[in-house]
Amino acid sequence: MGSQSETRRAFIDGIALPIDRLEPGLYCVATPIGNLQDITIRALKTLAAADVILCEDTRMTARLTEHYGITTPRMAYHEHNEASRAPAILKRLSEGQSVALVSDAGTPLISDPGFPLVSAAADTGVPVFTIPGPSAVVAALSVAGIGTDAFYFLGFLPTKEKAKAEAFQAIAAFPATLVCYEAPTRLLNTLQTALHELGDRQAVVARELTKRFEEIARGSLSALLEDFSARPKVKGEIVLLIERSVETKENREDLDGALRSALQAMSLKDAADMVSTALQLPRRDVYKRALALRDPND
Repeated sequence: MGSQSETRRAFIDGIALPIDRLEPGLYCVATPIGNLQDITIRALKTLAAADVILCEDTRMTARLTEHYGITTPRMAYHEHNEASRAPAILKRLSEGQSVALVSDAGTPLISDPGFPLVSAAADTGVPVFTIPGPSAVVAALSVAGIGTDAFYFLGFLPTKEKAKAEAFQAIAAFPATLVCYEAPTRLLNTLQTALHELGDRQAVVARELTKRFEEIARGSLSALLEDFSARPKVKGEIVLLIERSVETKENREDLDGALRSALQAMSLKDAADMVSTALQLPRRDVYKRALALRDPND
């Protein structure tokens, strides 16, 4: 029952950490998003003392455990096998073992597998502990230079164009910084879609955070699109941040005033095109507002 922690070790610069026996339960352990030094002492001690480490990819986790001299057995646990593996893991937990859950990088369950296991463990009365640490979302927000008092995390956006556009439409008016993960091969398409659906807002592309080629690219969506379009190939893990909707009562009054004036001299379509460009607002939203002003009883 429980870990034989007296036989376990973790080393920092050749110095062994004291490893204490863990309480039985499931431990959600945050691991580095790039730089292996970005891990807490508590996380190292937890990984060393656990009976088993559940890994999204055992080879990725091995880079971390071998670096710190941790010999705890590793078990693959990912989106393709979590349903079949869960019963055996829950059995181990019910027998009083300590199980550490990690993702390839960052905090488990944040756009990574693990939710069914954590939910099932909690439902059956198994203690679930958090071992906090790195998160790409929080790391990106801390250096982006745009609003952090409220943010909305979208995870990975849909890959299909229509679904991606609809995702942006649904949150266009949110009064919060928008944050998502994106693959480098889809970055240009996502910037283009965001520009079309949200207007030319300020944004940040945080690439390869904590790694050797870390980059924080800031600018308007149009400027970022131009910048990254000129590059031969974009590589690395990406967090995209887009400033919140700036619609306020005053902005709505400015929009309505501009549309009323434009509608007196041109068609609804032309009025929407002109005002959306002038005020740098999404054309779709401006068109809907123009339609409402022209036909208030519809």
